[in-house]
Amino acid sequence: MVTLGKSMLDQSFLNDTVNQMVKKGKNFGAVLCVEQGNDDFSWIGSAGNLQFDNQYFMTSVTKLYVTAVILKLKADNRLHLEDKISKYLADDMMDGLHVLNGVDYSYDITIQHLISNTSGIADYFKQKQANGEAGGSDLFNGRDEAWPLEKTLASIKKIKPQFKPGQKASYCGTNYQLLGRIIENLTDMPIKEVFKSYIFDKLNLTKTYVYKDENDTKPISLYYKSQPLHVPKFISCPSFTPEGGIVSTAHETMIFLKAFFTGYFFPKEEIEGLKKWHFIFWPSQFYYGIGLEKLWVPRIVSPFKPIGDIIGFWGQSGAFAFYHPKQELYFTGTVNQASGMGHNLAFRAMTKIIKTVSSFKS
Repeated sequence: MVTLGKSMLDQSFLNDTVNQMVKKGKNFGAVLCVEQGNDDFSWIGSAGNLQFDNQYFMTSVTKLYVTAVILKLKADNRLHLEDKISKYLADDMMDGLHVLNGVDYSYDITIQHLISNTSGIADYFKQKQANGEAGGSDLFNGRDEAWPLEKTLASIKKIKPQFKPGQKASYCGTNYQLLGRIIENLTDMPIKEVFKSYIFDKLNLTKTYVYKDENDTKPISLYYKSQPLHVPKFISCPSFTPEGGIVSTAHETMIFLKAFFTGYFFPKEEIEGLKKWHFIFWPSQFYYGIGLEKLWVPRIVSPFKPIGDIIGFWGQSGAFAFYHPKQELYFTGTVNQASGMGHNLAFRAMTKIIKTVSSFKS
C-alpha cells in the first residue's frame, strides 16, 4: 500500500528505513506503517522474514485498546477513574490484595491506579514467586503455562507489594488482569467479546482478533533472541487478553491508532488528561501516563530541534503504535523480537522519519 501524495518521504527513503530495522543478532524481520493525519501519505513496507500484511502478536499494545474501552465506559458514565476497584471486584479478590508493612491498602486502589500502573500491587510477571523465579522467566525459558487471574492473585498476595498506591509507577501486568475483570463485570461480556463489539466490529477490522486457541498458527512466530518463542497457553489464557492478547496487522493497527487519537471512541479532549507522566525504567526507558506511554527521546537524538512528544504504546513483542502530534505522523508495526533488543531499531526508524519531515517543513 503506497500513497505518497505530496509527502517529502519517497519510496527509496522508506524502504531503506524499514530495512535498517532488521539487524543480525537483534531481530530477523520488521514491518513499518507510516501515515499522516491529513492523509497526505500512507506507506507500509517490510524487511527480513516478515511481510507487510502478516498478523502478529501485539502484546502490550493491547493495553491501548483497554484504554479506549475504559474511556468509552467513562464517556458513557458507566465508571469513573476515581472509582475504588472494590466497587467492581469480589471480596475474595480484594482480600489481602495490597498489604504493605502491615498496612492494608487494598481498598484504597482506584481504576486510575490500575490503568496508570501506580497501584503498587505486586507484579506476577517480573517479581520473584515463592520458588525464587519470576513468572516471566519460566516463559522465556520455554515453560509455557496459563496464568488465570485466580492464579495471579494467589501468587502476588504472597509477594510484597511494590509501594503505596499512587506513590509512583511501575509496569505491572497484574493491574491489567484486574482491569480486564472489571470490564467484564461492568459489561457482562468476556473481554474478547468486549474488544470485538467495542472496537474490532466498529472499525471493520477483519484481521484483528483476540488469540484464544492455543492451536492457532495464523500469527507469525515470535522470537526471543535467536529462537522462536512458542507460548500459546500463556497468550490464549483469557486473563492475559487485556495484558497483551490481541493479534493484528500494521494496517489494521493504524486504523485503530488514528481512531484513538481523533476522538472516535471518546472525546478527543480526554487525551490531555492521560498525560500524567511517570518515568519507567523497565522493560525499557519510557514515560507512563494514564493508559498511555510516551517515548523517552534523549536530547542527543535531535540536539537543535527537539523531537517533541511521541505517544502510544510498546509491546514486549516489539510491536508498536505511536503518534507524533507535532508532525501529525502515525507509526505502527513490529520488529517481532521479545528480548527487547529490537525496540531501539523501531525507535530509530520513527525518529528518523520525524526528523526528515521536520527538516522539509523548516
